[in-house]
Amino acid sequence: MATSSAASTHGIPLACATCSVGRPETDSLHRRLEAIASAGFSAIELSFPDLQAFASQLLKYEVKEDNYDELCQAAREVKGLCEAHGLKIMMLQPFSNFEGWKKGSKEWEQTWEKVKGWVRIMQACGTDMLQVGSTDAPEDKISTEHGDIIRDIRELCDFLQEHGMRVAYENQCWSTHASTWKEAWHIVQQVDRPNIGLCLDTFQIAGSEWANPCSISGCTETEITVAQMEDVDEGWSETLEELSKTVPKEKIYLLQISDAYRPKQRFEGREVEGMRPRARWSHGYRAAAVRGRVSAGGGRAEAVLRTGFRGVFSVEVCDATESSATRSCSSRKTPRNIVG
Repeated sequence: MATSSAASTHGIPLACATCSVGRPETDSLHRRLEAIASAGFSAIELSFPDLQAFASQLLKYEVKEDNYDELCQAAREVKGLCEAHGLKIMMLQPFSNFEGWKKGSKEWEQTWEKVKGWVRIMQACGTDMLQVGSTDAPEDKISTEHGDIIRDIRELCDFLQEHGMRVAYENQCWSTHASTWKEAWHIVQQVDRPNIGLCLDTFQIAGSEWANPCSISGCTETEITVAQMEDVDEGWSETLEELSKTVPKEKIYLLQISDAYRPKQRFEGREVEGMRPRARWSHGYRAAAVRGRVSAGGGRAEAVLRTGFRGVFSVEVCDATESSATRSCSSRKTPRNIVG
């Protein structure tokens, strides 16, 4: 049986999200790219906030998120830097809250303007893959009808296909309509387009079905007994087994590697500053799995490997608990240490 050991991951291309290294306020994007390359990674996920910050530094004034002429200029510069360091830009991320808006509404129009702008950025930086996370827009503002979701994402795929581009669709564990890998996979199947596949994420997989930052136990059960824990673990094993037998390897575009700390104090089960508990957990407590201080269940990478997938493994860390020194660009962890 395949595992995520060094032997089984030998030859797998390794990437790193730009948001995983350094801090924007102290480390330039160029410095972070140098660190990623020197650590042995061969590709990056380009984080849009990092591109926007780089554009502002490059042009010496604040570049707005919809100023696509300037963002494309910056994207071409980033492409040049990556080429100089032997890095490929494998994906632009994260495109949020795409699906579900009423057709013709202000939100729908703004979303499509954003799509067109991001396609320009992708052309400028030389990537063909767009990460789209399942929406977390409030249920009272969007349609969660399955047919509407499928229609929207199908239209996105068709538009990107005109430009030779793909959609990497990811379940976000706090999503309004697709919080699990299975729900995301069902959408990909129903969209039925050749240029859509899954962006699987070890944190997102566990964050929806195994772990819960609001519970005493840190798991999906709030007050858990030994017997209940056994039930949780059994259910977890079953979902991973189903993943390994259900999803074709060619429909997995990448596997993101990350985990999450169990919070010292459990989160309140409510939105804070517009963010649901699992969203706050994802944005501030996600560590590299190598650190061994994580709360999510095991076996996720192994399940993905059992599909036969040998595509990109990408490290994505969003850890606000780290000190600047810990997350420093001078860190010399190797990719194989991080992915296992």
